[in-house]
Amino acid sequence: MTEHVLENETLIRTGAIRRHPPEAFDGMRKAGELAAACLDMISQHVSPGVTTEALDNRIREFVFDHHALSATIGYRGYRHASCISLNHVICHGIPSPKALKNGDILNIDVTVIVDGWHGDTSRMFFAGEPKVKARRLVETTYDAMMAGISVIRPGATLYDIGKAIQELAEAQGFSVVRDFCGHGLGEVFHDAPNVVHYAEYKDRLGGLHKAADTELLPGMFFTVEPMINEGKPDVKLLKDNWTAVSRDKSLSAQFEHSVGVTEDGVEIFTTSPGGLHQPPYL
Repeated sequence: MTEHVLENETLIRTGAIRRHPPEAFDGMRKAGELAAACLDMISQHVSPGVTTEALDNRIREFVFDHHALSATIGYRGYRHASCISLNHVICHGIPSPKALKNGDILNIDVTVIVDGWHGDTSRMFFAGEPKVKARRLVETTYDAMMAGISVIRPGATLYDIGKAIQELAEAQGFSVVRDFCGHGLGEVFHDAPNVVHYAEYKDRLGGLHKAADTELLPGMFFTVEPMINEGKPDVKLLKDNWTAVSRDKSLSAQFEHSVGVTEDGVEIFTTSPGGLHQPPYL
């Protein structure tokens, strides 16, 4: 689940960036693998005519059948095992009885808890055959996420991650959502640091906003989860206080991995066991 940039979880986070010991990587591997396997499973059920509520029920059953917990059920009153964000929904889409239509694109975001460790990941899916530009948006978003992950290593910074993502997305004519970000995780769902997906930008009043130049060190765990819009980056929050949509109703896409900084690079905890990295999942 994506974190809002302004979110403040003082009850469970201290603001300090945790550096986890080597043995913690094993816990994150197990949680990440189960979360990724859950998305592998659901890929064969995404098709026109299926409801997002039915997809969420399958995800809930999968998590419980594997003796894990869903981190989102009960989180701030949320009642579902996934967020399913359709077309112009940027993030935190709520599963519903609405059926998918041919050409829809959707993000499915799951977080599982295995032995106290959180595995948080999301992928894009196609219902039927999407339009050419929708497909290009999805491909660019995956590439942007992987570009951000590729620069992670000790001595690099959070700014470097945002720069790699922003440059790739904007070179393709798309925009990076600024209101939501990745986050630290481990035994805490949403922890420090905030991981924004841009390097810098100017707001409407000319104010300059820059990503933190926080140095990456071994043992840091966090998510990289860029949201990329077909149109402008502006966000509108719906009355349910969960669903975030693009203000201009343009398509939006997102991918997410949980990662850990190693002694010489990065480990992705949520790689697909079946090699189903981006759609179409054949």
